[in-house]
Amino acid sequence: MAVGIRLKFAGGTQEQYQAVHDTVNASSPLGRADGLLVHSAGPIDGGWGVIDFWESAEAFDRFTQDKLMPVIQQLGDRAFPNPPERKDFTVHNLEQHGD
Repeated sequence: MAVGIRLKFAGGTQEQYQAVHDTVNASSPLGRADGLLVHSAGPIDGGWGVIDFWESAEAFDRFTQDKLMPVIQQLGDRAFPNPPERKDFTVHNLEQHGD
């Protein structure tokens, strides 16, 4: 069953997000992470937010450990300075419409 994962980066900026996103995609075949179904990101009150849908929480955790954290460490000050607030939720229905 799919899982939704909401991340809130307090004080995060579009520039920080873009630096991480571009670097992760440059190192991933076809810019995709194993188990990622849908990725979205944008500004929120007080920072930057991400809402992803994954095949499982374990797939997200593997991606975070194997790909995301090394990139964040590599980027230093150009990445988000603090870990996000994370909220996982069970997905009852996931439909994709259009392109």
